[in-house]
Amino acid sequence: MKYLVIIQARCGSTRLPNKVLKDLCGKTVLQRMIERVQKSELVDEVMVVTSIEKNNLPILKLCSELGVRVGVGSEDDVLDRYYQTAKLLKPEYVIRLTADCPCFDAGLLDEALREIDEDTDYMGMLSATFADGLDIQIITFKALEKAWHEAVHSFEREHVTQYTIRHPEVFKLQDYVSPIGDFGDHRWTVDEPEDFEVVKRIYEYFVNERGTEDFGYKDIISYLSEHPEVKQINAKFQRDEGLIKSIREDRIVPTSE
Repeated sequence: MKYLVIIQARCGSTRLPNKVLKDLCGKTVLQRMIERVQKSELVDEVMVVTSIEKNNLPILKLCSELGVRVGVGSEDDVLDRYYQTAKLLKPEYVIRLTADCPCFDAGLLDEALREIDEDTDYMGMLSATFADGLDIQIITFKALEKAWHEAVHSFEREHVTQYTIRHPEVFKLQDYVSPIGDFGDHRWTVDEPEDFEVVKRIYEYFVNERGTEDFGYKDIISYLSEHPEVKQINAKFQRDEGLIKSIREDRIVPTSE
C-alpha cells in the first residue's frame, strides 16, 4: 500500500461536544468528511481512528455502516493511535486528517501527493496559506515510526506530526503552498459553535440551494466572497487553538514502547 488516509475522530470535544456527529444537510460531519476524502483518485484506503472511550461507540457504528475500517487506541496518545493502526498495513505514506474538516477538498490532496518530493519525510501546509479546515499532513511511515519511538512531550503525542515538524535537522520537510494565493484567514474547521454555523451555511447553500454535494475550495471562496457576513461569524477565533493549549499544558510522558 502506498497512501493510507487516517482520519482522527472522537466525540469528547470540550468546545463543541459530539461535533463529528452533528447533522450537515442529512449526513453527519464525519460522514461528509469521509465521503469527500474518498473522492481522491490516488489514496488506497481511508480509515478512521478513535479512542477506547465508550462515548465513541457511535463513531464505530457509523463507520461500520459506511464500510470504513476503524482503529481504536489511547485517548491522549494520538500518535500511538496512528502508529498502531498504520503498522498493521505499513503504507509508504500516512495522510493525517481530522474529522472536523467537512469542507475538505480531495483534489488538493491529490495535487499534494503528485508534488511531494521523493526524499520528503513530511509535507504539510507549513506556511498556512490555505483555509483552516483544508489541512493536509503527509508523513512517511518511517518518519511516523521514528516519531513514535522518540517523542516525549505530551503535545507531540497528542498532535501527531509535531515531533517531525519541530526537528527539521532530522526530517526533510516540504511546504504545500496555496496555488491561488494566501487565503489562510478563512476558517472552515469545526471547533466552536460559530464554526459549525459557517460550515452549515456553506452546505445549505451548495446542497439545498444549488443541489450539489460536489463543490471544492474555490467554490467555497466564491460563495464567501459574495456573502462576507458568513465569513465573519467565526473570524474572532485563532488558528490552532487546540495545539496552542496543548503546548501551554505540556509535560514529559513515557514513550509508547
